[in-house]
Amino acid sequence: MKFQIEKEALLHPLQQIIGAVEKRQTMPALSNVLIRATENSLTFTATDLEIELVSNIAMIVDEPGEITLPARKLLDICKSLNNEAIIKFSVKDNKALIRSDRNRFSLTTLPANDFPALDEINIVQEFEITQKTLHDLIDKTAFAMAQQDVRYYLNGLMFEVSTNALCAVATDGHRLAYCKKDIKFDAADIRQIILPRKGVLELVRLLESSDEMVKLKIGSNHLQVEFNTIRLTSKLIDGRFPDYNRVMPAETDNTIIADRAELRQSLTRASILSNEKYRGIRLILNTDLIKLQAQNPDQEEADIEVEVIYKGDAIEIGFNVNYMLDVLNVCDASMITIALRDSNSSFLLSYPDQDDSKYVIMPMRL
Repeated sequence: MKFQIEKEALLHPLQQIIGAVEKRQTMPALSNVLIRATENSLTFTATDLEIELVSNIAMIVDEPGEITLPARKLLDICKSLNNEAIIKFSVKDNKALIRSDRNRFSLTTLPANDFPALDEINIVQEFEITQKTLHDLIDKTAFAMAQQDVRYYLNGLMFEVSTNALCAVATDGHRLAYCKKDIKFDAADIRQIILPRKGVLELVRLLESSDEMVKLKIGSNHLQVEFNTIRLTSKLIDGRFPDYNRVMPAETDNTIIADRAELRQSLTRASILSNEKYRGIRLILNTDLIKLQAQNPDQEEADIEVEVIYKGDAIEIGFNVNYMLDVLNVCDASMITIALRDSNSSFLLSYPDQDDSKYVIMPMRL
């Protein structure tokens, strides 16, 4: 195998696929990148057996072939070279030779046959969505995913596909984030899949805020997302996601309308003196006024008042301030609506001028 390529042209695909390279390797090939060269293209593949990333470059190759070599070492070599560098790549006697100007590197290789591949995908649904829409969908929900929960089905993001709609839902059992986007797709039935945390993080890293389309292919055990030059394939979590509709609180007259930025600043101030472990804050509701109270084990206190629009019952309730701040940070809307029935009920948060998302936060006992 032999080819010549500009540094930036090689660096970009390596940066795209490096997230799938296994850091704590269980087999040597998982720390390698598979490079496959045909007469008119270069393909780079990395996998940890849960996700697979494939990046493709159209270019003229001197000698076709395929080989695997250490992914992070190759990436670091590319980063270290001058921006205008031309890289000459060749394979000889099971060694990859990388030359640029007066720099010469020799890397050990493994045969391409040793490189593992994900199972074949049995595609059952396929549709397109803009990168910007998919990025927004994930951005507004992924923060509520659980981390290493024994309820393994919570350690990911649930996508629900129905006719002309794609929903994303995440929950860790204490809060829930929901977002719905319109798509052009005629679904025979409603299908739910759970994309694991690593797949979610890699996908959102690759997505851009552009109107370019990406193709989503849903299989029985995999999700595949195809861009122009890159393809992400991820295994799905095999589990049943909770019924999010049952978690959504019923409508109530106890509705707060607040300035999002002002409420966020007030919560940030109050959080300074909250318990660092439990992050609990007391919210006291009266007509057109919220009082935020925080205490910590050192008997330090914060007492902050915020003017709002509220005509409902007098209510006192505790909640995790981090959960509320996460919701306030995920959107740039000017106003936020908070609805709750009583001191034992969960909050329902939404944005009046962005009706595609809803958030639920469970109360805390303080």
